[in-house]
Amino acid sequence: MNHQRAASKVPIAISQRQSVDTTAASLMLLFCLILGFQQVAIKGVAEDISPIVQVALRSAIAGCLVALLAYWRGLRWVDVRHHWAPGMLVGLGFAAEFAFVAWGLTYTLASHMSVFLYTAPIFAALGLHLWVPGEQLSLRQWWGVGLAFAGMVIAMAPGGAYDIDILIGDALGLLAGLSWAATTVVIRKTSLSEAPAELTLSYQLSVTALVLLPVAVISGQFMSAQFVPMAVASLSFQAVIISFGALLLWFTLLRRYRASQLGVFSFLAPLFGVLFGTLLLNEPLSINFLIGGGVILLGIVLVTR
Repeated sequence: MNHQRAASKVPIAISQRQSVDTTAASLMLLFCLILGFQQVAIKGVAEDISPIVQVALRSAIAGCLVALLAYWRGLRWVDVRHHWAPGMLVGLGFAAEFAFVAWGLTYTLASHMSVFLYTAPIFAALGLHLWVPGEQLSLRQWWGVGLAFAGMVIAMAPGGAYDIDILIGDALGLLAGLSWAATTVVIRKTSLSEAPAELTLSYQLSVTALVLLPVAVISGQFMSAQFVPMAVASLSFQAVIISFGALLLWFTLLRRYRASQLGVFSFLAPLFGVLFGTLLLNEPLSINFLIGGGVILLGIVLVTR
């Protein structure tokens, strides 16, 4: 009976999705603040627990929490099997995204990763334009794509304070953004577009944990982890607040409000990321990075308005 009630509530027609109101705007501001702190939380304890181990463990912990919530809300194994193909693709894309984030943070600054990760909407807009009917770009949006690309070139130009390692990390940040965009396209293109938020997130977290935990163990990074109090606190924050709470909030808002309007708010996250990286980790900022980051954000706004 619970399963039948849950199934009856799953489909939400696109026409029923609302314009962003004060509640949604406030929740998106909170979401962006949390995500802006994500790279800083990982980078801040990277010497105790490597980024790849942090992502793997937080995904496993949050995945268990999401699975319990999904079961409590009436979702069962038959629902998981029904969406298994797109679910696996989304999970692999999510795993790739955070693998690139974890790898990139060993080279570049948390503030840089915050900006380059949030180039994802540009890649998503291109993918949706090509493969999803009704998502084609206007001339203004193509100008936005061009501006964002120019911003990437400017931001990644070598500066006096940066060496080749920083550029490698920035490039990995772009690959993370591309992976995130791929998951967005898969969700919009497949049956996951109307699936419950818990189901989509459970695919992402469980596949990420299953892929990255063995990598962490085989590479020896898991055994060398030092679970000091600060590292445990950071890991707990990432698992419960970011991977469970914030991402579940994002998928829930996407099912209730218009994605095009929510997307504009999401680009506050890299600004918060740069701010936290500078204030908490004393990371330097070059003039070309500031200019390039601003151009990237301008291009993203033109695409997603």
